[in-house]
Amino acid sequence: MRVSLQFHARQLFGTTLLMGFLSVTPLLQAQAGDADSEALGAWQATMHQMSAPEEGCFHASYPSTMWERVTCAPAPGWRSALPKAPNRAQIVGNGSDYVAQAPSGRLFSSAKGTFPKVTGVTSEKSVGVPAFGDGGILGKNEYTLQVNTNFYSGSAACKGSGCSAWQQYVMSTNTPVSLTSSKLTDETEVFIEYWLINYGNGSESCPSGFIDGGQDDPGIDCVQNTAATLIAKGQLPITDLSGLTLSGSATSGGTDAATVTFGGDAYTATVRDSYTDIASGWTQAEFNVFGNAGGSRADFNSGSSVTVSVAVTDGSSSAPTCIPPSDREGTTGETNNLTAGSCKATSGTSPSIQFTESN
Repeated sequence: MRVSLQFHARQLFGTTLLMGFLSVTPLLQAQAGDADSEALGAWQATMHQMSAPEEGCFHASYPSTMWERVTCAPAPGWRSALPKAPNRAQIVGNGSDYVAQAPSGRLFSSAKGTFPKVTGVTSEKSVGVPAFGDGGILGKNEYTLQVNTNFYSGSAACKGSGCSAWQQYVMSTNTPVSLTSSKLTDETEVFIEYWLINYGNGSESCPSGFIDGGQDDPGIDCVQNTAATLIAKGQLPITDLSGLTLSGSATSGGTDAATVTFGGDAYTATVRDSYTDIASGWTQAEFNVFGNAGGSRADFNSGSSVTVSVAVTDGSSSAPTCIPPSDREGTTGETNNLTAGSCKATSGTSPSIQFTESN
């Protein structure tokens, strides 16, 4: 009897110990998952602050913070559209968007866009807009993320009194192979599109590094894209939106960079700031998800709701200002079919604006 009792006591103790271990295991796994998530988030934040060593295309994989040069894709034949004021409606984009305004006397050196909360998003389709000739890359999961600067009229790269520099940091889920071919890459890429708008006095040609994008008044619009860094074969689905982060940076006398993080991978494409001198006059930052080129519109399914965050760096802890869509701000011609909600600005170690938009 004594042996039997001892056996049952050991069995009960062992069962209790096992049950205790099993009950603790999910907690330990959750804690480990939280730690891994925090570490990955910290790594992603670092990569948006880490400059590539020179011009070109680069990639990094978690947990390494070293940019490694990769083969560039050719400069894509992707073209944004300048906004057209009469086309504004209950949409975001085409000059109707929240933008972050730098504090008085400050300049942005970087802006990072994220989507902290995405609910109800199941589909997206890029559609043509009549005012822009129904142009763009149209279809399911065709969209762009864009960080856009203000139009800067004091650029040292400009020529002519009406000239403005403009820069777009772009992640596109598809791009034309070139300006002379309508064939699409079927690849998701990151690159910078840089402009000198209304360059010259009517008799000038575009400076080296640009191509003629068409006549303005009296000058011409000079534009070019950097070579692109490949992110993925095919189109990243819109359901991945919450996991994507796009940033743009500008360094006077150095390089400007468009950087995307997605999971444990970071991708960047860079160009000399002297092409636009945008670092000397970057005072507003726009970020959002838009149609794919040519003034197209990204149409989200009914019930979609997205929170947009734009974190900015200007060398201070002061809060930027939310400039509302009613003030006709934002510089891209592309749009989405969401309606802007409220916006708030925060100060501190990571000054930012955050706003909502929904269908």
